[in-house]
Amino acid sequence: MRYLSTTLFILLAFMVKPVFAEDDHSLITPQVQNYIGYGAIILAMLLFIGVMLVLLKTFKVLTRIILKSEGYTEEQITAELQPAKKEKKQKAEVWQKLLSLRPLAEEKELLIAHDYDGIQELDNPIPAWFMYLFYATIIFAAGYLLTYHVFKVAPLQYDEYKTEMAQADIANKIYLSKAANRVDENTVKLTKDPTVLAAGQVVFKTTCVACHGEHAQGNVGPNLTDDYWLHGNKINDLFKTIKYGVLSKGMPTWEKQLSPKQISDVANYVKSIKGTNPSNPKEPQGTKETDDAGPAPKKQLVSVLVK
Repeated sequence: MRYLSTTLFILLAFMVKPVFAEDDHSLITPQVQNYIGYGAIILAMLLFIGVMLVLLKTFKVLTRIILKSEGYTEEQITAELQPAKKEKKQKAEVWQKLLSLRPLAEEKELLIAHDYDGIQELDNPIPAWFMYLFYATIIFAAGYLLTYHVFKVAPLQYDEYKTEMAQADIANKIYLSKAANRVDENTVKLTKDPTVLAAGQVVFKTTCVACHGEHAQGNVGPNLTDDYWLHGNKINDLFKTIKYGVLSKGMPTWEKQLSPKQISDVANYVKSIKGTNPSNPKEPQGTKETDDAGPAPKKQLVSVLVK
């Protein structure tokens, strides 16, 4: 015991020493210090339990010596140190009380006088707990009926379903609106959705008409309805041109004035008005470019058929 106490003292001193050190330059990491602390605590608990067991054994030995000095026999001393345990109630009795049952030995007293084809019945009452549970279900059913069907304090399942679907629809719209604003020149997609094109037309009417004309026929800026493009005709090219602008040619940047979704909408709108042939168009500018997608021109189709 003396060696164990000495070891524990050394471990505690070893653990506490870095805490009171003036500098933080310790060779032991905090994790190792934690492990040492946990080990010291467990060792102290084991030491405490060992001391308690030793004391208990000591008290028993002293009690035996004192009783023997007072003239007690060995059997009496054993009876004093180890008193007889109380008899445990039989599990069957506890079970019978919980279920309000009578023991099998009393079955003859419970038999009903009449019988059916030699089959007799026991006059065993229904357990009280079962009756309480039965009455509780009746009360619950009445409360459910009044709450949901009479006073309509709480919604029924179908109403809850409609409410949750409405909430999910709102959450979906919020998510889509946020997702739409995450688009950039690398992720923008070409679409012919009428809603998108209508939104893009509104943006075009408010921001682009001054330079490109009311029908995109061209004014200060180029005609946007022909096949000639200065900075590419793909949807990614249009998005990039609108977003960053081309200051050297008078095209302003709209990155701060328009959201990514608005830029995507107006870019798709510009793609949709290609070939509308407005009146008084501006002369072509840039390089002639055709869309990659779509049917082949009639002349090429005829040549293919001839071959």
